[in-house]
Amino acid sequence: MANYPKAIGPYSVYREANGLLFVSGQLPINPKSGNIENEDIKEQTKQSLLNIKAILEENNLHFNNVIKTTCFLANIEDFISFNEVYSEFFAAPYPARSAFAVKDLPKGAKVEIEVVAHKV
Repeated sequence: MANYPKAIGPYSVYREANGLLFVSGQLPINPKSGNIENEDIKEQTKQSLLNIKAILEENNLHFNNVIKTTCFLANIEDFISFNEVYSEFFAAPYPARSAFAVKDLPKGAKVEIEVVAHKV
């Protein structure tokens, strides 16, 4: 069993092309239970990033291989709390990033994060 959740739709959790690993948006789903287990934005951010960590590790990569992130928040007012946890996983030089609020996320999540990592 993988240490990250399976895709919840007709898409791949990740794909590799030309030395890049494209990781689909990771919701804060606990891979063991298949559920979002916490309503707190900090805990949800941590779970999403732990899912990404497991995918990176499966591909012999780490967070320092990540070159771009896209972060979706259900409420932009969670931005500061989100950043507090995000900064625990990434170090300078930080990846390029987009972060914005969206109307809704699957399964009622408060956050979803996708990344692109280089395999060089």
